[in-house]
Formats: sequence, structure tokens, C-alpha cells
Amino acid sequence: MDVVDADELLRRIRRGLERAAGEERAWRERAQSLTATDPDGAREAVVRARAYEAVLSVLEEIIHPGGPPVTAEGAKQVT
Repeated sequence: MDVVDADELLRRIRRGLERAAGEERAWRERAQSLTATDPDGAREAVVRARAYEAVLSVLEEIIHPGGPPVTAEGAKQVT
């Protein structure tokens, strides 16, 4: 196992954040495109988008503790 310094760890977290954001966006777009033709596929895509949204939220909290919550497009944050 490699020892990783704080800067490298932050770089890795940011890469993960960027990847999760891209995946979340792609699954949301897929859900929208499938809504009319494949409702089951659209629901599955929404579930996957929400999973990536959760990952985004956790990684964002690591990078910016106590910052405003990450919300999906069109989603209302309930507190």
C-alpha cells in the first residue's frame, strides 16, 4: 500500500468529484431521453443518477466542510 500525502489525496478526491459529476449528468440525460420510450429504463437511470449525486455530496463535504449542500438540477433541498 502506498503512502499518499494530503495534496495527492485532495487531487484524487477532486478527480473522483469530476468523474461522479460527469456520470450523474450522463445518467440524468439518459433518464430524460428514455422517459417516453422506456419508463423502466428511465427509472433505473434516475436511481443511478441519484447514487452519483450521493457520491458528489460526500466528496463535496470532504473538500468544503459545512458548505451549501449539492443539489441536482431542479431538485429542492429539504432540510
